[in-house]
Amino acid sequence: MIDVLVQLKSEELILKQRVITAVVALIIFIPIVFLGGTLIEIAALALAVVAMSEVLIMKRILLVTPEAIISILGTLFLVAPKSWMHDLPSQINTPFVSLIFAIALMVRVVFSKNRFNFDDAGVLTLTMLYIGFGFNMFVQARTVGLGMLMYLLLTVWSTDSGAYLVGRKIGKTKLAPQISPNKTWEGSIGGTIVAVIVGIIFSVTGLIHYGILATILMTLFLSIAGQLGDLVESSLKRYYGVKDSGRILPGHGGILDRFDSLLLVLPMAYLLGLL
Repeated sequence: MIDVLVQLKSEELILKQRVITAVVALIIFIPIVFLGGTLIEIAALALAVVAMSEVLIMKRILLVTPEAIISILGTLFLVAPKSWMHDLPSQINTPFVSLIFAIALMVRVVFSKNRFNFDDAGVLTLTMLYIGFGFNMFVQARTVGLGMLMYLLLTVWSTDSGAYLVGRKIGKTKLAPQISPNKTWEGSIGGTIVAVIVGIIFSVTGLIHYGILATILMTLFLSIAGQLGDLVESSLKRYYGVKDSGRILPGHGGILDRFDSLLLVLPMAYLLGLL
């Protein structure tokens, strides 16, 4: 009985911590999204640095090592808006610079005396692209319009919330038990349905300029992409044996924990021609 009470109190404390963190984060985040411009560009750069640092820490790579500095600088370059680069020669474009940073990591392997290997270089290169392009498109979405960015954010948030509530109520069939044991097919479908309803509201109210049928189809696609993004990050954490990607958000984990779905949704939105 005492153990049960202790567990309930612990869960209550965690919930309270999560709510406080969420409220504080939203108080900071919403004005940045609303104002956009340089403010959101700087926020995207900061978030990307933290996210990249979380991967480095998961890999137990010190943030002051050459490989860490190279990967963080590479991520920053990918996130930086094109308007910041207009004075650079035309050859210095995103694909070329991505290649340069990848080569720099491979050269680092040569001089690391096997402390840093090609597998490590591959992981950091892939992570640079994943985080860098993701947060770059976060800024692009705001450039398209506040309505578009809010649509993408709420597609992710409503999918997550819907999946949690439906899965908790009727979820029985495990979606990916070896990666994320708590996720169910029922929750996944429920989350997508909730996201589609939110998407229709955006279409009907004119917050996004797409017809209802087109909105339904693209929201279905983006909702599924967001859930895959969540599973990708869950798989990454399981591989490195950590519960959360970081501790910067008490009760919520790290930046990757909060932006994992969005980092896959944004490139898919670009693919659909939304950005």
